[in-house]
Amino acid sequence: MLRVVRQYPALLALCAQLGATLLVGAVLYVAAQVTPMRPTWLVVGLAQGLLAAVLARYVGLSRWWCGLSLLFAPVLLLASGAPLPSWVFLGGFVLVLLLNWNSFGERVPLYLTAAGTRQHLAGVLREQPEHFRFVDLGCGPAGMLLSLARQFPHAQFVGVETAPLSFAIAWVRALARGNCRIRYENLWRTDLSAFDVVYCFLSPAPMPELWLKASEQMPAASLLISNTFAIPGQPADLQIELHDWRKSRLLLWRMRG
Repeated sequence: MLRVVRQYPALLALCAQLGATLLVGAVLYVAAQVTPMRPTWLVVGLAQGLLAAVLARYVGLSRWWCGLSLLFAPVLLLASGAPLPSWVFLGGFVLVLLLNWNSFGERVPLYLTAAGTRQHLAGVLREQPEHFRFVDLGCGPAGMLLSLARQFPHAQFVGVETAPLSFAIAWVRALARGNCRIRYENLWRTDLSAFDVVYCFLSPAPMPELWLKASEQMPAASLLISNTFAIPGQPADLQIELHDWRKSRLLLWRMRG
């Protein structure tokens, strides 16, 4: 059962929230029996958020999920005191869900490729033949993909995405680019044999399975590039440190075929 839960970070984050809430509630109950002091709800929310973030990190969730766990309860408490209609909160939840739909089934939250990373990636692509074919597995709103498509007008770029809102934004943005197409497609259904360069910015969870897929489908001499996340047991042929606040790196593997 634990193995199933670990495949779904959103569910694991929810468990961290529930665990933190129960622990803080228990502490408040005990404290109420021995002291007349009553903390404000905001203090309680901050304590709950901090504990939820600690639990999220303890069970192995990424920093993105830890930050979300830290802020969830305080933001909810602050917003509950604001004169906003109830549909605003529902709309916010639906918006986050549509942008991060992948985190439930594919264990991949929304990560955006930074501008500095794009520059290093463009440097790698300049070493490719002029008419190379590039796919971004989980392109999000396609900011990076469109930037590269403008820099390499003779290459062909494809982005695959299954988060509904991210896909819609990417598809509309790519309409004006003749060398860039967006597919509403699960990355596991994408045929990698059609591409010279495969790029991904996923999470640690799918990387072993992605390596198996890449080894079976990618042609010899093609390039697999992962932003930050390594493949266990498969040292990269080249590693480019990006020196940003996230301590990002580009990991490159030249496929042997």
